[in-house]
Amino acid sequence: MPTTTFDSKALILGQVWMQHKTDDEMADFFEYNDIGIPLAFAYAEGIINSTPTLEKYVNETFDLLLEALNLVDSGFDDLQDLWDCIEALDQHNNPNP
Repeated sequence: MPTTTFDSKALILGQVWMQHKTDDEMADFFEYNDIGIPLAFAYAEGIINSTPTLEKYVNETFDLLLEALNLVDSGFDDLQDLWDCIEALDQHNNPNP
């Protein structure tokens, strides 16, 4: 089973933060992950280097994102890839008549 790389996890979390930080439906997620999200963004932007502690925060935050979205890690490359997966699942579960 493919899994998302650490670099892609950080990228996706950073993209979620930058594109959805003002969305009310994401407020609880951002509040709970108030350390993991900015760390992922900083790593994705090359501001900080990877450490075992950073990897722990990013991996946990990414797992929580997938849980919140009811997704299984299928090896996402970026946020658009993740949204495309959600859209495909929605179309599969709710086909047009």
